[in-house]
Amino acid sequence: MVVVHVVVSVSWLALMLCLLTLATTALATNNADTLRTAYRAMGMLGDVLIIPLSLLTLASGVVLALGTSWGLFRYYWVSAKFWLTLAATVASIFALTARLHDAVDAVARHPVGPISAMDLGFIRYNMVIVPAVALLLYLANVILSVFKPWGRRAAAPSAGGQ
Repeated sequence: MVVVHVVVSVSWLALMLCLLTLATTALATNNADTLRTAYRAMGMLGDVLIIPLSLLTLASGVVLALGTSWGLFRYYWVSAKFWLTLAATVASIFALTARLHDAVDAVARHPVGPISAMDLGFIRYNMVIVPAVALLLYLANVILSVFKPWGRRAAAPSAGGQ
């Protein structure tokens, strides 16, 4: 289970790196074909990988937490990872995929012509911001996993010990 969790977690992080690279390329280019290609590639990667990688990361993390002495809520760092991963999963499935579809739809409406003819609005910036924020969130989880800060949570008093 550790191997599954590490592989899917690293894959999710790598997906964000890919999306960020493509988004940055699309933002920096003056070539409409490069922009269209970048957004289409982002859409394809997102459609295929976001849901399975996010759900497998969350599920394998919960299984590991519950199946080991770390527990899900015994240590602050494990709890923090759980909440960050849950938030990232929800945001990835709903917000990120929606932004990816917005970008793909925007370039599909303008299959030819220059960038200036496309109505992209804030899409070009959103496509960089969203994966960048997600990547920072995943890096926070890596840091939590490596350094395991804050120690163990205080045990709840038992009802029979009063």
